[in-house]
Amino acid sequence: MNAWKKHLGIVLPLLTVTALALWPVVTDNPANRESVFTILKAVALASSLNILLGYTGYVSFGHIVFYGFGGYVGIYLLTEKGWSLGEALLAGGVASGLLALLLGSAILRLRGAYFALATIGVNEAMRAFINNFELFGGPTGITLKFSVYKEYGGAAQALQTAFYIGAGLALLALILSYMVRSSKFGLGLLAIRENEDAAEVMGVVTPRAKTWAYVLSAIIPGMVGVLFFFKNGNVEPHDAFPLHSSIELLVMVMLGGQGTVFGPILGAFAYQGMRGYLVTSPVFKDIQLSVSGVLLLVIVLFIPAGAIGWLRHRIPPLRRLLA
Repeated sequence: MNAWKKHLGIVLPLLTVTALALWPVVTDNPANRESVFTILKAVALASSLNILLGYTGYVSFGHIVFYGFGGYVGIYLLTEKGWSLGEALLAGGVASGLLALLLGSAILRLRGAYFALATIGVNEAMRAFINNFELFGGPTGITLKFSVYKEYGGAAQALQTAFYIGAGLALLALILSYMVRSSKFGLGLLAIRENEDAAEVMGVVTPRAKTWAYVLSAIIPGMVGVLFFFKNGNVEPHDAFPLHSSIELLVMVMLGGQGTVFGPILGAFAYQGMRGYLVTSPVFKDIQLSVSGVLLLVIVLFIPAGAIGWLRHRIPPLRRLLA
């Protein structure tokens, strides 16, 4: 019983995402499946960013670089080397993790605004590099050969397969986030978030801890990138490295509650719902990113702990449930 209570914080997130994933299956509606896939993708990406932003306090405006780079590696292996989707997913995740290891050893020496600006530079530099990298198709990108989908029962069945894998990646991101948060390693990251200098005095090897947090936060986005571009059938530089997507991920994490497991789920669901309204509204469709910026400012000024932090502060019994 005590062990069950100890891990109660992961139960609600897993049940929520599972119920969300089952909704299109129960309704047997392709439109619902596509809408839920978008939310599951956002949950996976926001939860991975939360490992860095929520647990260390380091704000990254270039988190989408791992999504794009992993996606490119996976799609190249799928279409040019004949790898299976499972192998390509693993390769995309590993490639993004290695990229984070390489970058983290350099830019994580920076703090605050300097680190945030460096991550913007990384994203733009990677987009420029891929745009001129002929092996990955240069500015035209890579288009999947239609024969790739035959192994999965055709393009229509591949969409269904991608949906189930997307649900699995969202659940995996939540489990990884929870495992980090509840571990000794996670406690070190939280100490860095509160006071990095004090954490060093207490024995936390901060450069190594931050680098591994960066690596762990990069693996899931790399896999999600492979899956999304497999589903779409092609990958191009402007779709793989959109800076505005990194900003949207920041809004999701902070809206739901940074440093919590359930927060990115709530933030992703709320933001995707708002975004769906904005892009279809004749009044707001051209200013959706402006709305995102204003929302981020409001969160920082008035509810820095996010919706989950606000609820936990006002309803103490929810603290164990809303980890």
